Order: sequence, then C-alpha cells, then structure tokens
Amino acid sequence: MLNQQLSVKLSQKLSPQQIQLMKLIQLSTLELEQKIQNEIGENPALETGKESITDEDTFNENSYDENTSEIQDFNVDDYISDDEIPHYRTEIKNYSSDDDDKLIPFSGGISFHQNLKSQAQNLILDKNEKPIADFLIGSIDNSGYIRRNVDDLVDDIAFSENIYVTSTQIINVLRKVQTLDPPGVGARDLNESLIIQIKRKTNKNEIYGLAEKILSESFDHFSRKHFQKLIDKYKISKETLKQIIDIISKLNPKPGGGDLLGDTRKNQVVPDFILTLENGIPNVLLNRRNAPELHISQNYREMLKGYKESSLANKTKNETVHFIKQKLDSAKWFIDAINQRHQTLLITINAIVEHQKKYFITGDEKFLKPMILKDISEKINMDISTVSRVANSKYIDTPYGIKLLKRFFSEGIKNSEGDDISSIEVKNILEELIMGENKRKPLADMALSTLLKEKGYVVARRTVAKYREQLGLPVARLRKEI
Repeated sequence: MLNQQLSVKLSQKLSPQQIQLMKLIQLSTLELEQKIQNEIGENPALETGKESITDEDTFNENSYDENTSEIQDFNVDDYISDDEIPHYRTEIKNYSSDDDDKLIPFSGGISFHQNLKSQAQNLILDKNEKPIADFLIGSIDNSGYIRRNVDDLVDDIAFSENIYVTSTQIINVLRKVQTLDPPGVGARDLNESLIIQIKRKTNKNEIYGLAEKILSESFDHFSRKHFQKLIDKYKISKETLKQIIDIISKLNPKPGGGDLLGDTRKNQVVPDFILTLENGIPNVLLNRRNAPELHISQNYREMLKGYKESSLANKTKNETVHFIKQKLDSAKWFIDAINQRHQTLLITINAIVEHQKKYFITGDEKFLKPMILKDISEKINMDISTVSRVANSKYIDTPYGIKLLKRFFSEGIKNSEGDDISSIEVKNILEELIMGENKRKPLADMALSTLLKEKGYVVARRTVAKYREQLGLPVARLRKEI
C-alpha cells in the first residue's frame, strides 16, 4: 500500500558563495594571482588599479528602479540565463582538495606527455604501431611508469580504442617507447626502469655489466640489502659491491620526475606570508606579490544609471539591465571575497605566530609548542576546516627560511619532567640518532625508543616507528650499508 506524508526538517548547507570563499582561502598566492587574472578576463565589470571615483558614486545594487510593472521589484536571478551566471553562483556541491587542480588552469612549458609524443614522431613505426605507441604513451603516469601488465594493456586498447592487438605487438612497440628520453621511461616497474637506464649508459665498464646482471637476476636480494648473499653469489669483494651500489643509487627511480613535470605549480614555492622581527617582536604581513587593486568598472555603473534614466521599457532593456547588474554583482562579490580571504588569513597567521612566538623570535625548534588545529580555531573563533585550509597549503617566509605552516602543527607529549613538548622536537632528536648510527648495524625501533628514554623522552616503539615513517626514514634493515 502506498501512502504519502509530509515532514519538515532543518539542515545546514553552505551557499555557493561560501563554498567559493573556502576555495579562495585554500588557494596559494601563486594560484590566487591566476584566479584574479581569470576573473578579470571573464568579467568586464571588474577592473584593476586605484579607483578614481568618489564615495557618492559607490555602486548600489538597488540603483535601478523603473516605475513599470515589467521591471519593478524584479528578481535578477529569475531573468538571467544559466550561461550568464558565473560558476560560483551555481556550484552548490561540496568539494575535495582533489578537485582543486581542475579549477585553476596554468600555462607553462611543454608537458611531460607532450614531450614524449613529440619524441615519438621520430620512432620508426608502421601504420599499425603508431596508435599502439600513442596509447602506451598515454598510459605512462607522471613518475614515468606503465603500471599495467601486457594482458591488461591488450584489453584496455581493445576496449578504449577499438584496436585489437596481440601481446607480442604490445611488447614490440613498448620496447620502442622505452627508447624515449628520459632513460627508463615506459618501464613497468622499478627494476625494469633501472635496467633500461643501465643499458643506456655510455662508456660502460665491467662494473656496469655486473650492476646490470645483479638487477636482472637478483633484484630482490639487492632491494632487501642482502649484501652478503650478493657477494657469495657473484664472488665479488665488498669494495666492488660498493661501486655497484654507488652506480645504481645514482639512477633515477622516477624517470618521469614524479608530479613535478606534470604540475607547474609544484615547482614553485611563493611564500604567502612574510615575517620580520622588529626590535625582537615578530611582525607578519600578507605577501601581496603581483596582486592588483580591484574595483568595479565605472563605465558599467554609468551604463546601469543610463538605463535607469531611460524612459524606454521593453524586453531588450530588461535583459540588458539584468546582464549589467549580474556582472556588477559578480564583481562586487569577488572583491568582497578577496578582502574576506585576506582578513581570514591574517587573523589565522597572527594566532599561529602568537602561539609559537618563542620559536619565531629565536628560530630554535626546541621552543615549538604542541599545537593542533583546534587550538587555533578556538582562539580565532573559526571552524577547524578553515584553519586547515590556511595551514595546509600556505608558506611563511621567516628569517630562518621559508616554512610550510602545517609544520608548526604537532601533537604534544610529556618528557620525563612532565613538561609538554612538541613531537617536532622528538622527531628532530630521532633523526639525529638515525643519522649518527653505525650504518653497518643500524638501530631498530626498540633501540631508538630506549635511547630517547635515556634523553628524557618517553616514546613507545610503535610511536618511534610512526615518527620514523613521517620523517621518510626506512626500517633498520633497509638502512644497512656494507
């Protein structure tokens, strides 16, 4: 049996403007510059430079009022087509940081894949091999690898390109793709990439031949640092093995350059804040590098005023008025959003600097205090997500170097005297212990925990393992040297 019922509920939803503001807050200085330029290009009512008008001319969004039934008390949004509405007026879905790359187009040099396609034009390929080569190049990730087995590639090209090939054809073309630069590109795993790079070396000697042989036959022993097994199997000395390790360690594990070649922004770090010390007192400012002053176009305001004074009332006039007002509203909101972004960033950074004041005065990381996002959000009475957006992608230029803000956030632990200390201090000491260990007998996590306890830091083995991983340091077995 079907029935209907009416229910009422309250729910909170972010408006499109609030969502767009959150995105603006998350942008770095470099990304904001591009965003402003894009907005100026899209909205003719938005101009740069100092405004040369008086306060009396300030735009009033209610400045148009015609005593006709067609125009009076109209809702502009009801009359504007979807094509005329800027995207922030219609986007109502929440977003993840993964989508941010799609929002800001960046121009730059030739991309990694464009470079490969350009080189591929010089390969000797028949008419059947060319589409296979294009497909394989398109399958290479930003690290330079094709992370698919041959059978999967056969299925993929049949499904996506409607091209039916054999495994042998795929392998033959893949070998040609692997001759492209940088050496090692197009490999299916690290071992294959290293072997390709060794083979491409010029002026090779016997040591290079041994290095290639070890990679081809005993990569598992090499990657696990079973050095004695390699010495016994190939009947070589420790000195020879050291030379082989030195050769292999200089090869590139990411021939594609990781994400660096695929994303121009990641090659550039522009500080969002500049901190200086004035008479021993930290002072922080926003970096307004290349940020133009924005104002609303006087010409557009005069056009709106002209239509208001016009006695003509028809559909064309309505559409023109709606279009002009929409552009003016859009420009006004964007300027307000930029100003609100600057205010939010300044409030947040000042709270962070105040919390870590002793560090910013001295530059000594032992003075870093435990600090989590909640500490700052409570200080400035803002949501934790807002603080996270500010801290996660922003850099500050200090007298001690350019630092990522999120580095200053850390959990707290107690030392042997019961004082709260930052986990950053513990990580620094842990790194010093690992750097100073005997590499022939590297310290296990339990031994590191014991040494930290002797220094007054009570840290469990499991916590040591977590901090070591955060520092990007491998387990003891993989730190072993001969």
